[in-house]
Amino acid sequence: MKIELFYAPGCTKCADDKDALRATAIELVPGLVWRELNVLDQLDYAVEVGVITLPSIVIDGDVVFASLPTCGQLRRELVRRINKRA
Repeated sequence: MKIELFYAPGCTKCADDKDALRATAIELVPGLVWRELNVLDQLDYAVEVGVITLPSIVIDGDVVFASLPTCGQLRRELVRRINKRA
């Protein structure tokens, strides 16, 4: 599974919770790929996957959160996806 966090430099909302979100995801998903993408450097890719607000979280190519979720919200989404694969 791949999670991509799109952020803007200097965004305090982006910086506040991303470490906790990354830790939550890594704990739940073995082999997880976690990427943090500066939207200014990855603008074409952000448009390609449909990111229109920041911060956004893309999971396996789908924009799942158009703002930072809580750790609980991310956990529920990851568990749902893991169960769907099983």
